[in-house]
Amino acid sequence: MSDKKHKSFFLIAGPCAIESRDMVMQTAETLKRVCGDLGIDLFFKSSYDKANRTSNSGRGVGMETGLKILQEVKEQFGLPILTDVHESWQCKPVAEVADVLQIPAFLSRQTDLLQAAAATGKIVNVKKGQFMAPWDMRGCIEKIQAVRGNKDGIWLTERGSSFGYGRLVVDMTSFVEMRQFGCPIVFDATHSVQQPSTQAGVTGGNREMVPHLMRAALAIGIDGVFLEVHPKPEKAISDAANQVRLSEVKSILQQAQEYDLFAKS
Repeated sequence: MSDKKHKSFFLIAGPCAIESRDMVMQTAETLKRVCGDLGIDLFFKSSYDKANRTSNSGRGVGMETGLKILQEVKEQFGLPILTDVHESWQCKPVAEVADVLQIPAFLSRQTDLLQAAAATGKIVNVKKGQFMAPWDMRGCIEKIQAVRGNKDGIWLTERGSSFGYGRLVVDMTSFVEMRQFGCPIVFDATHSVQQPSTQAGVTGGNREMVPHLMRAALAIGIDGVFLEVHPKPEKAISDAANQVRLSEVKSILQQAQEYDLFAKS
């Protein structure tokens, strides 16, 4: 970027599910290098368990093994870690490794889960449910505030809204609506192009649309971008159709920074 004063969006990125140590380490190494070159703050994301699958497809390596791999990423590459929690009891052990606890969209109104995550003192990233209006996120914030007493360390993530069966749409006014709450706003560009349950009970998607939606969101003005990235997306055990190819990440992010600079200037 030519403007040295420009503070780029932060990036949450990594493979949807932890499939193996080697794949995770390869992805983390590449993302760290790319983000270092571009001056982007990176939070490495991957899930030890995909507990909300439509069918009995692959779920990942489990919490114990997954957290060990994420701890290795943290130590070897010096990256902050973001991962999902699905049940209240998971929050405390996950917080020993993760810097950000993510509340999945389907669980975004679960009071006990939100408050258990808040009690760890870590950043809590709440994904807006596909069934929720942006102003409904006030309730999520208030549940976390009931434990913390303030809004510090709460992120809100837009990931598309249900539009009939097998389709999501992104209402760009959602970013403007949620910004009024005073929390950092993130756009989940890869889950927003999902096509739920369109491939014999498995979620489909269209990764080609990811850069277009991301640039639109950045032009409005957001704080962070969420990208699920995989060396060979077509072989991924989860979200194979919408994860971004690792080899294409740098060019996508370079274009995104131009839109981000425009919005913030």
